[in-house]
Amino acid sequence: MARAASTSLGALRRAVYPPACVACGEFTDSEFGLCGPCWRGAGFLAGALVCDACGVPLPGQDAGPVHCDDCLRRPRAWSRGRAALPYRGTGRQLALALKHADRTDLARPLGRWLATAARPLLLDGQVLVPVPLHWTRLLRRRHNQALLLAAEAGRHLGLPVLPDALLRRRATSSLGHGGREARAQALAGAIAPHPRRGAALAGRPVLLVDDVMTSGATLVACAAAAHAAGASDVRVLVLARALLEP
Repeated sequence: MARAASTSLGALRRAVYPPACVACGEFTDSEFGLCGPCWRGAGFLAGALVCDACGVPLPGQDAGPVHCDDCLRRPRAWSRGRAALPYRGTGRQLALALKHADRTDLARPLGRWLATAARPLLLDGQVLVPVPLHWTRLLRRRHNQALLLAAEAGRHLGLPVLPDALLRRRATSSLGHGGREARAQALAGAIAPHPRRGAALAGRPVLLVDDVMTSGATLVACAAAAHAAGASDVRVLVLARALLEP
């Protein structure tokens, strides 16, 4: 009886509020999904050839781990990395909506896509750690998009999330338009293990979670902090990966 009532309520809700594309609002067949054009514009990276270190899409169909030229020139502070989407088209639209338009509802589908992208990175005993926000920015934005993504991905993966293991000790200016060196300089000393909760990372593999990776400067700072806390391995998982910079 309860199951039948739930089914009826679900049908009524869908009749009143039909499923819509999370990107453009067009009607779809299922909830929390994409319409055909937005799906094609997303360019999902699961199963594609990507750099094993930073997740950027690469041309070709080579088998086995490969690295982009950028990661060969500048080895990363983490061991492996993946992204769910390229930071363009649908991926860029959704990342910006989650971050700046209060579309916290997007965490549900985006976290599911992140969990799919994370499969090659999983290790026994792994914990998910979102990139931290400074408290002043969190006060203005009212949510940490990295934490929303990590919580939903962790639910799908069955992995614990440690939201306060890392601490952003000082506010930093927006890193979106600075060069690689400027971004690294802005983040120097800004992120550290939490004085108490950071100890939970000791001896454990860590999967850092963020919304967008551009130069990787923020993730470098987080990886350094996780290693300082004693993490046995650090890997990175992002919703969207920007194209390589010169």
